[in-house]
Amino acid sequence: MILDLLENGKPAHIALSITGSGSAVSYGQLRQQVDALGRTLSQLGLGRGDRIAMALPNGLEVIASFLAASTVGTAAPLNPAYTRDEFQFYLEDTGARALIVPPKDGDEARAAAGDQVLIVEAECDADGRVQFSSTGSAGDLRSAVYPEPDDIALILHTSGTTSRPKRVPLSHANLLTSARNVAETYRLTSADVSLCVMPLFHVHGLVASTLATLCTGGTVVVPPKFNPLSFWVTVRDYRATWYSAVPTIHQVLLSRAKTKPSGAEQLRFIRSCSAALAPQTMSDIEERFGVPILEAYGMTEAAHQMASNPLPPAARKGGSVGRGTAVEIAILDEAGQQLPQGTVGEVSIKGPNVFRGYEGNPEANAESFANGWFRTGDQGYLDDGGYLMLVGRLKELINRGGEKISPREIDDTLLTHPAVGEAVCFGIPHRVYGEAVAAAVVLKADVKESDLIAHCRLSLSDFKCPTVVYIVDSIPRTATGKIQRRNVAAAITKIDT
Repeated sequence: MILDLLENGKPAHIALSITGSGSAVSYGQLRQQVDALGRTLSQLGLGRGDRIAMALPNGLEVIASFLAASTVGTAAPLNPAYTRDEFQFYLEDTGARALIVPPKDGDEARAAAGDQVLIVEAECDADGRVQFSSTGSAGDLRSAVYPEPDDIALILHTSGTTSRPKRVPLSHANLLTSARNVAETYRLTSADVSLCVMPLFHVHGLVASTLATLCTGGTVVVPPKFNPLSFWVTVRDYRATWYSAVPTIHQVLLSRAKTKPSGAEQLRFIRSCSAALAPQTMSDIEERFGVPILEAYGMTEAAHQMASNPLPPAARKGGSVGRGTAVEIAILDEAGQQLPQGTVGEVSIKGPNVFRGYEGNPEANAESFANGWFRTGDQGYLDDGGYLMLVGRLKELINRGGEKISPREIDDTLLTHPAVGEAVCFGIPHRVYGEAVAAAVVLKADVKESDLIAHCRLSLSDFKCPTVVYIVDSIPRTATGKIQRRNVAAAITKIDT
């Protein structure tokens, strides 16, 4: 089903341009490559229902691998920067049967896979074609079975604050619906060129920047990673008409541009998602770059987009994530009943892009669904124009530049240090990233703050590690003995100042 998106572009029209390598792949060439990669996966004994993990950097390899893996089985993209422990958890949790990595790279992922998961190497040859190779197999040759709309195309994880990360299965229908919603929201056409600066192991970059563009026969330009020094040169040289990013990236670009950059004049709009965009930042970007910036609202469970501010001439509101984009939005009370306009409650959604439930987690599903609505865990209200205003998060995830971090995972890591008796992690304000990771610990023995941070780095990615650790005599609790992270953050940081 997702593979059918490639039929929307003219065979000779460029589908993907990879900066740095100079590779440019047409719709016809990409379809041929994905078909060939799918046959290789089937020959390796992989098929419908098998989880195929990927630990690949942004580029042609990850996009072609995703399309092939989601057609043959279920794609499970992972952050290439994960540690061995993190890879091991995600590979085991998804039940991955294969892992796609670059040749001569991905040591941590390979080590985590061990002998239990088939290693497949993805390499781009001199002609710009991705090839799969492996020295083993996952079983006997499988016959290719074309997926149905309800078959699971993608499996991702979303973090909880009090439990292990939850598996989010997204069907072909979920992803196609969301990609089409994004395309319709921004009136994308085959003339549009999307600059993808978000990682392709997240739905932001995968669905909004990539699948929505392929949905309308446009071109996706993919740098290996975001580079503020070459960003505007890439926009100019590849004639990008839009890009989507987290506020952190917008702020970095804004801080480096004292005047309107060359290339900005060809942009139709800029999109912001995955974290709150400050109204002042929105105003400054529009003034400096001379292009409308549209804040959107997305989450993994909705296959990304749920709401967005509209294109001009319709109103875009600073401090709002806009109106529902072919997604029903309601504000519910604790009992699951809808609240009137203007009343703060839990933002809840309904639509064909929304997943059907967490995999293997009936408790989370019981908490997250009410009367057919999926409860997002965010607080907000709808104004008289139907624009959604977010006022806080019920879930206590730390949002570092769009990266959602589970504080419980960091708690558990700190507690493995022999000197730590109690640990509570939380977010603190950060000028660039929106939030930074901090922790409060009660010690059983003397230890330096730097040693605790170094301990975290042994098993956590850098972006998850605390930047500051407060050593305290006790952890603040409620009258019933419960720990509320936001209250802890407020109390600890107040003491510190």
